[in-house]
Amino acid sequence: MAKADLPRWGERIFPWRGGLWTVFFLLVLGYARPSLRSCLLGVIPLVGGQLLRFWAAGTIGRYRGEEVGAVQLVTWGPYAFVRNPLYLGNAAIGLGWAIMANSPEVLGVFLLAFLAIYGGAIIPYEESFLEKKFGPAFRAYRDRTPMFFPRLPFPKKWRGPFDRAVLWRSERHSLWVTLGGSVVLISRLWW
Repeated sequence: MAKADLPRWGERIFPWRGGLWTVFFLLVLGYARPSLRSCLLGVIPLVGGQLLRFWAAGTIGRYRGEEVGAVQLVTWGPYAFVRNPLYLGNAAIGLGWAIMANSPEVLGVFLLAFLAIYGGAIIPYEESFLEKKFGPAFRAYRDRTPMFFPRLPFPKKWRGPFDRAVLWRSERHSLWVTLGGSVVLISRLWW
C-alpha cells in the first residue's frame, strides 16, 4: 500500500475506530491468563490512559463522530506535547489490558495492530484533513510536535482552555468501556 493510500484507508476505517477496540478486547479476553500481579500492574497504564483522555477531551471539546472534523487547531494542553493524546490514551488503556491479560501474544498483537491501524491509517487520514483545513499552521504544529512521544525540553506554552463539562458528554462512553472491560478482565482471575 502506497503512503498516498493511507489516508483513504483511514477514511474507510475511521467510523469503525471504536469498534476496533471491541475486537481487541475480545482477543484479550480469549487469551487472558491474569494474575493478581498482572492486574495490579496493568491498572497503572490503564488509569494513566483514561486520565490522559480526560485531559485531551476537556481540551479539544466535542470530538466524537463518524466523520473527521475540527473547528480549530488545538495546540495547547496535552496537544502541546503530542499530536494525538486521545489515541495515546487509548494505547495506554490497551497496554494496561494487555498487561492485565498476562499474555505476551496479546501484547504483541496489540502493539502491531495499534501501530498499523492508528499510526498507519487513522492518524494519516486525520492529519490530511487538518493540513487541508489549517495549511501552514498545521504543518508548523506537526513539525514541532511529535505524534506520540513527547520530546524534551517540554514546551513552555501549553496552558489553554479546558471545559470540564465536556468530560461527561464526550468521555462517558470511553470511561464505561474501560471500567466494564477491566472488571470483566479482572473477573478472569476466578474463571
